[in-house]
Amino acid sequence: MKSVLLCLFILLMPCLSTAQDSLSVQSDSLCPERDIADVIRDALKKPPKVKPENAGSLMLLPIIGSNPATGFMFGIGGQYAFKIPEQSKYSLISGSIQYTTMNQFLFLLKNSIYTNNNRIFLSGDWRYLIFSQSTFGLGTTAPEGGILDYQFGLSGAETTTDSLTQPMKFNFVRIHQSVMFELKDDFYLGLSYHYDSYFDIVDEKLSLGSPDTLITSHYAYNTYYGFNTEKYHNSSIGVSFVIDKRDNMIQPYEGYFLSVNWHGGFEFLGNDRKSNLYQFEWRSYHGLSKRNPSHLIAFWLMGDFSQKGTLPYMILPATAYDQRGRASRGYTQGRFRGPSLVYGEVEYRFPLSKCNGLLGGVVFANATTASNPGLPLKLFESIKPSYGFGLRVKLDKYSRTNLAVDFGFGQKTMGFYLAVSEAF
Repeated sequence: MKSVLLCLFILLMPCLSTAQDSLSVQSDSLCPERDIADVIRDALKKPPKVKPENAGSLMLLPIIGSNPATGFMFGIGGQYAFKIPEQSKYSLISGSIQYTTMNQFLFLLKNSIYTNNNRIFLSGDWRYLIFSQSTFGLGTTAPEGGILDYQFGLSGAETTTDSLTQPMKFNFVRIHQSVMFELKDDFYLGLSYHYDSYFDIVDEKLSLGSPDTLITSHYAYNTYYGFNTEKYHNSSIGVSFVIDKRDNMIQPYEGYFLSVNWHGGFEFLGNDRKSNLYQFEWRSYHGLSKRNPSHLIAFWLMGDFSQKGTLPYMILPATAYDQRGRASRGYTQGRFRGPSLVYGEVEYRFPLSKCNGLLGGVVFANATTASNPGLPLKLFESIKPSYGFGLRVKLDKYSRTNLAVDFGFGQKTMGFYLAVSEAF
Protein backbone atom coordinates (compact mmCIF):
# COMPACT_ATOMS: atom_id res chain seq x y z
CA MET A 1 0.00 0.00 0.00
CA LYS A 2 2.85 2.41 0.77
CA SER A 3 4.31 1.78 -2.68
CA VAL A 4 0.96 2.46 -4.36
CA LEU A 5 0.55 5.76 -2.52
CA LEU A 6 4.13 6.74 -3.34
CA CYS A 7 3.62 6.10 -7.06
CA LEU A 8 0.40 8.09 -6.98
CA PHE A 9 2.16 10.97 -5.22
CA ILE A 10 5.02 11.01 -7.77
CA LEU A 11 2.56 10.90 -10.69
CA LEU A 12 0.60 13.86 -9.39
CA MET A 13 3.47 15.88 -7.85
CA PRO A 14 3.44 18.57 -10.56
CA CYS A 15 -0.16 19.43 -9.64
CA LEU A 16 0.66 20.29 -6.04
CA SER A 17 1.01 23.86 -4.92
CA THR A 18 0.71 26.02 -1.87
CA ALA A 19 -2.57 26.46 0.00
CA GLN A 20 -2.73 30.04 -1.27
CA ASP A 21 -2.53 28.90 -4.90
CA SER A 22 -5.30 26.37 -4.32
CA LEU A 23 -7.77 29.21 -3.82
CA SER A 24 -7.58 30.19 -7.50
CA VAL A 25 -10.79 30.31 -9.48
CA GLN A 26 -11.66 26.75 -10.61
CA SER A 27 -13.61 27.93 -13.64
CA ASP A 28 -10.69 30.03 -14.93
CA SER A 29 -9.99 29.04 -18.54
CA LEU A 30 -6.26 29.14 -17.78
CA CYS A 31 -6.77 26.48 -15.10
CA PRO A 32 -9.64 24.15 -16.07
CA GLU A 33 -10.78 21.35 -13.78
CA ARG A 34 -8.88 18.10 -14.19
CA ASP A 35 -9.32 14.49 -13.18
CA ILE A 36 -7.15 11.40 -13.30
CA ALA A 37 -8.26 10.66 -16.87
CA ASP A 38 -6.83 14.04 -17.96
CA VAL A 39 -3.50 13.18 -16.33
CA ILE A 40 -3.35 9.84 -18.13
CA ARG A 41 -4.30 11.39 -21.49
CA ASP A 42 -1.60 14.05 -21.01
CA ALA A 43 0.96 11.34 -20.27
CA LEU A 44 -0.07 9.55 -23.47
CA LYS A 45 -0.07 12.87 -25.36
CA LYS A 46 -3.71 12.53 -26.31
CA PRO A 47 -6.14 15.48 -26.61
CA PRO A 48 -8.68 16.12 -23.80
CA LYS A 49 -11.94 14.22 -24.00
CA VAL A 50 -15.17 16.15 -23.48
CA LYS A 51 -18.22 14.31 -22.14
CA PRO A 52 -21.86 15.27 -22.86
CA GLU A 53 -23.47 17.13 -19.97
CA ASN A 54 -25.65 14.18 -18.85
CA ALA A 55 -23.13 11.41 -19.54
CA GLY A 56 -22.81 8.70 -16.91
CA SER A 57 -19.64 7.96 -14.99
CA LEU A 58 -18.64 4.35 -14.23
CA MET A 59 -15.81 3.67 -11.77
CA LEU A 60 -14.40 0.19 -11.03
CA LEU A 61 -11.72 -0.62 -8.46
CA PRO A 62 -10.12 -3.95 -7.55
CA ILE A 63 -10.44 -5.05 -3.93
CA ILE A 64 -7.38 -6.86 -2.61
CA GLY A 65 -6.43 -7.25 1.04
CA SER A 66 -5.77 -9.54 3.96
CA ASN A 67 -6.58 -9.69 7.66
CA PRO A 68 -7.07 -12.40 10.32
CA ALA A 69 -10.87 -12.06 10.29
CA THR A 70 -11.25 -12.78 6.57
CA GLY A 71 -7.98 -14.22 5.30
CA PHE A 72 -6.97 -13.07 1.82
CA MET A 73 -9.79 -11.16 0.10
CA PHE A 74 -10.26 -10.19 -3.50
CA GLY A 75 -13.09 -8.75 -5.55
CA ILE A 76 -14.29 -5.69 -7.39
CA GLY A 77 -16.15 -2.56 -6.30
CA GLY A 78 -17.70 0.14 -8.39
CA GLN A 79 -19.93 3.15 -8.67
CA TYR A 80 -22.12 4.45 -11.47
CA ALA A 81 -23.11 8.11 -11.32
CA PHE A 82 -25.63 9.37 -13.85
CA LYS A 83 -28.28 11.94 -14.62
CA ILE A 84 -31.69 11.06 -15.96
CA PRO A 85 -32.46 13.54 -18.80
CA GLU A 86 -34.18 16.81 -17.95
CA GLN A 87 -33.23 16.77 -14.30
CA SER A 88 -30.34 18.35 -12.46
CA LYS A 89 -29.54 15.95 -9.60
CA TYR A 90 -27.02 13.15 -9.97
CA SER A 91 -28.13 9.61 -9.12
CA LEU A 92 -25.85 6.93 -7.77
CA ILE A 93 -25.62 3.13 -7.83
CA SER A 94 -22.68 1.48 -6.07
CA GLY A 95 -21.74 -2.01 -5.05
CA SER A 96 -19.08 -4.64 -4.59
CA ILE A 97 -18.53 -8.39 -4.75
CA GLN A 98 -15.81 -9.92 -2.58
CA TYR A 99 -14.61 -13.39 -1.71
CA THR A 100 -12.08 -14.52 0.90
CA THR A 101 -9.91 -17.56 1.46
CA MET A 102 -11.96 -18.29 4.60
CA ASN A 103 -14.97 -19.00 2.34
CA GLN A 104 -16.59 -15.68 3.09
CA PHE A 105 -18.69 -13.93 0.46
CA LEU A 106 -19.87 -10.32 0.41
CA PHE A 107 -22.36 -8.79 -2.00
CA LEU A 108 -23.29 -5.13 -1.47
CA LEU A 109 -25.56 -2.97 -3.61
CA LYS A 110 -26.66 0.60 -2.80
CA ASN A 111 -28.89 2.98 -4.74
CA SER A 112 -29.80 6.66 -4.47
CA ILE A 113 -31.79 7.52 -7.58
CA TYR A 114 -33.76 10.57 -8.69
CA THR A 115 -36.26 9.99 -11.45
CA ASN A 116 -37.09 12.47 -14.21
CA ASN A 117 -37.38 16.05 -12.89
CA ASN A 118 -36.57 14.82 -9.34
CA ARG A 119 -40.18 13.80 -8.77
CA ILE A 120 -39.35 10.46 -7.14
CA PHE A 121 -36.37 9.60 -4.92
CA LEU A 122 -35.34 5.96 -4.42
CA SER A 123 -32.91 4.94 -1.68
CA GLY A 124 -31.79 1.37 -1.07
CA ASP A 125 -29.27 -0.81 0.74
CA TRP A 126 -29.11 -4.48 -0.31
CA ARG A 127 -26.59 -6.95 1.17
CA TYR A 128 -25.84 -10.66 1.31
CA LEU A 129 -22.92 -11.78 3.48
CA ILE A 130 -21.39 -15.07 4.48
CA PHE A 131 -19.24 -13.45 7.10
CA SER A 132 -17.54 -13.31 10.47
CA GLN A 133 -17.31 -10.37 12.84
CA SER A 134 -16.61 -9.87 16.52
CA THR A 135 -18.97 -8.21 18.95
CA PHE A 136 -17.98 -6.48 22.17
CA GLY A 137 -21.14 -6.08 24.23
CA LEU A 138 -23.62 -3.22 24.46
CA GLY A 139 -22.90 0.46 25.06
CA THR A 140 -19.80 2.55 24.49
CA THR A 141 -18.18 1.26 27.71
CA ALA A 142 -18.08 -2.35 26.48
CA PRO A 143 -16.17 -4.52 26.98
CA GLU A 144 -15.64 -3.88 30.69
CA GLY A 145 -11.97 -3.17 31.26
CA GLY A 146 -11.35 -2.02 27.69
CA ILE A 147 -9.58 -3.55 24.74
CA LEU A 148 -6.15 -4.93 25.68
CA ASP A 149 -4.36 -4.94 22.34
CA TYR A 150 -4.09 -2.45 19.54
CA GLN A 151 -6.50 -3.13 16.67
CA PHE A 152 -6.24 -2.46 12.96
CA GLY A 153 -9.13 -2.36 10.54
CA LEU A 154 -9.11 -2.64 6.74
CA SER A 155 -12.07 -0.59 5.48
CA GLY A 156 -13.82 -1.26 8.77
CA ALA A 157 -13.19 -5.03 8.82
CA GLU A 158 -12.19 -6.26 12.27
CA THR A 159 -8.71 -7.77 12.50
CA THR A 160 -7.99 -7.90 16.23
CA THR A 161 -7.33 -11.09 18.17
CA ASP A 162 -7.88 -9.38 21.53
CA SER A 163 -9.05 -11.66 24.34
CA LEU A 164 -12.07 -9.46 25.10
CA THR A 165 -13.58 -9.71 21.62
CA GLN A 166 -16.42 -12.16 21.00
CA PRO A 167 -15.99 -13.57 17.46
CA MET A 168 -19.05 -14.74 15.55
CA LYS A 169 -19.78 -16.32 12.18
CA PHE A 170 -23.08 -15.75 10.43
CA ASN A 171 -24.98 -15.25 7.20
CA PHE A 172 -26.65 -11.89 6.78
CA VAL A 173 -29.33 -10.62 4.40
CA ARG A 174 -30.41 -6.98 4.26
CA ILE A 175 -33.10 -5.52 2.03
CA HIS A 176 -33.77 -1.83 2.71
CA GLN A 177 -35.64 0.14 0.07
CA SER A 178 -37.61 3.37 0.18
CA VAL A 179 -39.69 5.19 -2.43
CA MET A 180 -40.38 8.87 -1.81
CA PHE A 181 -42.39 11.38 -3.78
CA GLU A 182 -41.65 15.08 -4.07
CA LEU A 183 -44.12 17.26 -2.17
CA LYS A 184 -42.44 20.50 -3.25
CA ASP A 185 -38.94 21.46 -4.35
CA ASP A 186 -36.48 19.03 -2.65
CA PHE A 187 -39.05 17.88 -0.04
CA TYR A 188 -39.91 14.15 -0.19
CA LEU A 189 -42.31 11.87 1.66
CA GLY A 190 -42.75 8.14 1.10
CA LEU A 191 -42.80 4.55 2.30
CA SER A 192 -40.05 2.05 2.94
CA TYR A 193 -39.49 -1.63 3.66
CA HIS A 194 -36.69 -3.00 5.82
CA TYR A 195 -35.64 -6.63 6.24
CA ASP A 196 -32.61 -7.81 8.24
CA SER A 197 -31.95 -11.51 8.75
CA TYR A 198 -29.10 -13.30 10.57
CA PHE A 199 -28.92 -17.07 10.28
CA ASP A 200 -26.43 -19.94 10.70
CA ILE A 201 -25.01 -17.97 13.64
CA VAL A 202 -21.97 -19.51 15.33
CA ASP A 203 -21.07 -17.78 18.62
CA GLU A 204 -17.48 -18.97 18.74
CA LYS A 205 -16.60 -18.14 22.35
CA LEU A 206 -19.87 -19.40 23.82
CA SER A 207 -19.34 -22.34 26.18
CA LEU A 208 -22.27 -23.67 28.20
CA GLY A 209 -20.49 -26.69 29.65
CA SER A 210 -18.58 -26.79 32.91
CA PRO A 211 -16.02 -26.10 34.18
CA ASP A 212 -15.13 -23.54 31.47
CA THR A 213 -18.52 -21.86 31.12
CA LEU A 214 -18.42 -18.63 29.11
CA ILE A 215 -21.58 -16.64 28.37
CA THR A 216 -21.20 -14.16 25.53
CA SER A 217 -23.02 -10.83 25.24
CA HIS A 218 -24.95 -12.10 22.23
CA TYR A 219 -26.19 -15.21 24.04
CA ALA A 220 -26.97 -13.40 27.30
CA TYR A 221 -28.97 -10.63 25.61
CA ASN A 222 -30.98 -12.86 23.27
CA THR A 223 -31.72 -15.39 26.01
CA TYR A 224 -32.82 -12.71 28.47
CA TYR A 225 -35.24 -11.13 25.99
CA GLY A 226 -36.45 -14.42 24.52
CA PHE A 227 -34.85 -14.34 21.05
CA ASN A 228 -33.42 -17.31 19.21
CA THR A 229 -29.61 -17.41 19.51
CA GLU A 230 -28.96 -19.18 16.17
CA LYS A 231 -31.18 -17.25 13.76
CA TYR A 232 -33.53 -14.27 13.78
CA HIS A 233 -34.84 -11.48 11.61
CA ASN A 234 -36.73 -8.22 11.68
CA SER A 235 -39.20 -7.15 9.02
CA SER A 236 -40.63 -3.65 9.10
CA ILE A 237 -42.47 -1.06 7.06
CA GLY A 238 -41.73 2.61 7.46
CA VAL A 239 -42.44 6.21 6.66
CA SER A 240 -39.59 8.36 5.33
CA PHE A 241 -39.27 12.12 5.07
CA VAL A 242 -36.31 13.72 3.26
CA ILE A 243 -35.18 17.24 2.46
CA ASP A 244 -32.26 17.27 0.02
CA LYS A 245 -30.79 20.71 -0.68
CA ARG A 246 -27.32 19.42 -1.66
CA ASP A 247 -25.98 20.65 -4.98
CA ASN A 248 -24.50 17.20 -5.61
CA MET A 249 -24.92 14.01 -3.55
CA ILE A 250 -21.53 12.57 -4.56
CA GLN A 251 -19.34 15.49 -3.45
CA PRO A 252 -21.48 18.36 -2.16
CA TYR A 253 -20.11 21.88 -2.11
CA GLU A 254 -23.13 23.44 -0.41
CA GLY A 255 -26.57 22.71 0.98
CA TYR A 256 -27.91 20.21 3.49
CA PHE A 257 -29.63 16.83 3.74
CA LEU A 258 -32.22 15.84 6.37
CA SER A 259 -33.77 12.40 6.73
CA VAL A 260 -36.35 11.34 9.34
CA ASN A 261 -37.61 7.73 9.39
CA TRP A 262 -39.88 5.47 11.40
CA HIS A 263 -39.74 1.67 11.06
CA GLY A 264 -42.60 -0.40 12.47
CA GLY A 265 -41.82 -4.08 12.99
CA PHE A 266 -45.31 -5.51 13.39
CA GLU A 267 -46.05 -9.13 14.26
CA PHE A 268 -48.10 -9.65 11.07
CA LEU A 269 -44.82 -9.12 9.16
CA GLY A 270 -43.40 -12.28 10.78
CA ASN A 271 -41.66 -10.75 13.80
CA ASP A 272 -41.60 -12.36 17.26
CA ARG A 273 -42.80 -9.10 18.77
CA LYS A 274 -43.62 -5.52 17.85
CA SER A 275 -40.76 -3.05 17.51
CA ASN A 276 -40.30 0.60 16.65
CA LEU A 277 -37.11 2.16 15.34
CA TYR A 278 -36.73 5.92 14.90
CA GLN A 279 -33.91 7.32 12.82
CA PHE A 280 -32.72 10.78 11.85
CA GLU A 281 -29.78 12.01 9.82
CA TRP A 282 -28.41 15.49 9.11
CA ARG A 283 -25.61 16.49 6.76
CA SER A 284 -24.63 20.06 5.93
CA TYR A 285 -21.86 21.71 3.88
CA HIS A 286 -20.49 25.20 4.48
CA GLY A 287 -18.11 26.89 2.06
CA LEU A 288 -14.98 28.61 3.35
CA SER A 289 -13.88 30.21 0.10
CA LYS A 290 -15.88 32.06 -2.55
CA ARG A 291 -13.07 31.40 -5.02
CA ASN A 292 -12.87 27.63 -4.51
CA PRO A 293 -16.08 25.76 -3.55
CA SER A 294 -14.21 22.54 -2.68
CA HIS A 295 -12.76 24.33 0.38
CA LEU A 296 -15.42 23.73 3.03
CA ILE A 297 -16.42 22.27 6.37
CA ALA A 298 -19.06 19.52 6.61
CA PHE A 299 -21.17 18.20 9.49
CA TRP A 300 -22.84 14.80 9.94
CA LEU A 301 -25.21 13.78 12.72
CA MET A 302 -27.18 10.53 13.03
CA GLY A 303 -29.37 8.95 15.67
CA ASP A 304 -31.07 5.52 15.95
CA PHE A 305 -33.53 4.90 18.78
CA SER A 306 -35.36 1.69 19.72
CA GLN A 307 -37.08 0.34 22.82
CA LYS A 308 -35.08 -2.10 24.93
CA GLY A 309 -35.72 -5.77 24.30
CA THR A 310 -37.64 -5.33 21.05
CA LEU A 311 -34.83 -6.09 18.58
CA PRO A 312 -32.43 -9.08 18.52
CA TYR A 313 -28.80 -8.43 19.40
CA MET A 314 -27.20 -8.09 15.95
CA ILE A 315 -30.10 -6.01 14.60
CA LEU A 316 -29.61 -3.34 17.27
CA PRO A 317 -28.14 -0.02 16.01
CA ALA A 318 -24.37 -0.32 15.59
CA THR A 319 -21.42 1.62 14.19
CA ALA A 320 -20.73 1.57 10.44
CA TYR A 321 -24.04 -0.03 9.49
CA ASP A 322 -25.15 3.13 7.68
CA GLN A 323 -25.84 2.89 3.94
CA ARG A 324 -22.24 3.61 2.90
CA GLY A 325 -20.69 1.87 5.90
CA ARG A 326 -18.43 4.85 6.56
CA ALA A 327 -19.54 6.09 9.99
CA SER A 328 -17.12 5.88 12.94
CA ARG A 329 -13.95 5.82 10.85
CA GLY A 330 -11.25 4.66 13.27
CA TYR A 331 -13.38 1.85 14.74
CA THR A 332 -14.29 -1.52 13.32
CA GLN A 333 -17.81 -2.15 12.02
CA GLY A 334 -20.09 -3.14 14.90
CA ARG A 335 -17.59 -1.97 17.55
CA PHE A 336 -20.31 -0.09 19.48
CA ARG A 337 -23.90 -1.31 19.68
CA GLY A 338 -27.00 -0.58 21.72
CA PRO A 339 -30.77 0.01 21.68
CA SER A 340 -30.00 3.68 21.04
CA LEU A 341 -26.99 5.18 19.30
CA VAL A 342 -25.98 8.73 18.36
CA TYR A 343 -23.10 9.62 16.05
CA GLY A 344 -21.60 12.96 15.04
CA GLU A 345 -18.75 14.01 12.77
CA VAL A 346 -17.11 17.16 11.46
CA GLU A 347 -14.83 17.11 8.42
CA TYR A 348 -12.64 19.85 6.99
CA ARG A 349 -12.14 19.48 3.22
CA PHE A 350 -9.50 21.48 1.40
CA PRO A 351 -7.86 21.60 -2.06
CA LEU A 352 -4.25 20.51 -2.51
CA SER A 353 -3.73 21.00 -6.24
CA LYS A 354 -3.38 24.26 -8.11
CA CYS A 355 -6.94 25.44 -8.82
CA ASN A 356 -7.89 22.40 -10.92
CA GLY A 357 -9.50 20.23 -8.23
CA LEU A 358 -7.38 17.16 -9.00
CA LEU A 359 -6.10 16.63 -5.45
CA GLY A 360 -7.69 17.37 -2.11
CA GLY A 361 -7.34 16.50 1.52
CA VAL A 362 -9.57 16.02 4.55
CA VAL A 363 -9.19 15.95 8.31
CA PHE A 364 -12.05 14.71 10.47
CA ALA A 365 -13.14 14.04 14.02
CA ASN A 366 -16.14 12.01 15.15
CA ALA A 367 -17.76 10.66 18.30
CA THR A 368 -20.15 7.80 19.11
CA THR A 369 -22.36 7.11 22.10
CA ALA A 370 -24.51 4.00 22.62
CA SER A 371 -26.78 2.95 25.47
CA ASN A 372 -26.92 -0.25 27.53
CA PRO A 373 -30.06 -0.64 29.67
CA GLY A 374 -28.50 -3.58 31.52
CA LEU A 375 -25.92 -1.46 33.40
CA PRO A 376 -27.79 0.98 33.09
CA LEU A 377 -25.87 3.22 30.68
CA LYS A 378 -27.68 6.12 29.03
CA LEU A 379 -26.76 8.00 25.89
CA PHE A 380 -23.94 10.56 26.33
CA GLU A 381 -22.77 9.02 29.64
CA SER A 382 -19.94 7.44 27.66
CA ILE A 383 -18.63 8.95 24.40
CA LYS A 384 -15.96 7.38 22.20
CA PRO A 385 -14.08 9.80 19.91
CA SER A 386 -11.86 9.19 16.90
CA TYR A 387 -10.08 11.32 14.33
CA GLY A 388 -8.21 10.99 11.07
CA PHE A 389 -7.08 12.39 7.76
CA GLY A 390 -7.31 11.48 4.11
CA LEU A 391 -6.35 12.15 0.50
CA ARG A 392 -8.77 12.79 -2.37
CA VAL A 393 -8.01 12.17 -6.06
CA LYS A 394 -10.53 13.34 -8.66
CA LEU A 395 -11.64 10.34 -10.69
CA ASP A 396 -14.37 12.13 -12.63
CA LYS A 397 -14.66 15.93 -12.75
CA TYR A 398 -18.17 15.91 -14.22
CA SER A 399 -19.85 14.00 -11.37
CA ARG A 400 -17.23 15.17 -8.77
CA THR A 401 -16.36 11.55 -7.98
CA ASN A 402 -13.24 11.16 -5.83
CA LEU A 403 -11.06 8.27 -4.84
CA ALA A 404 -11.00 8.53 -1.04
CA VAL A 405 -8.05 7.21 0.98
CA ASP A 406 -8.55 7.67 4.74
CA PHE A 407 -6.78 6.76 7.97
CA GLY A 408 -8.85 6.81 11.17
CA PHE A 409 -7.66 6.51 14.77
CA GLY A 410 -9.82 5.62 17.78
CA GLN A 411 -8.96 4.50 21.29
CA LYS A 412 -6.38 1.70 20.85
CA THR A 413 -7.66 1.12 17.32
CA MET A 414 -7.14 2.38 13.79
CA GLY A 415 -8.57 1.82 10.33
CA PHE A 416 -7.58 2.23 6.69
CA TYR A 417 -10.38 3.08 4.24
CA LEU A 418 -10.26 3.01 0.44
CA ALA A 419 -13.47 3.96 -1.34
CA VAL A 420 -15.03 5.78 -4.26
CA SER A 421 -16.89 8.95 -3.13
CA GLU A 422 -16.96 10.80 0.17
CA ALA A 423 -17.87 9.33 3.52
CA PHE A 424 -20.94 11.62 3.61
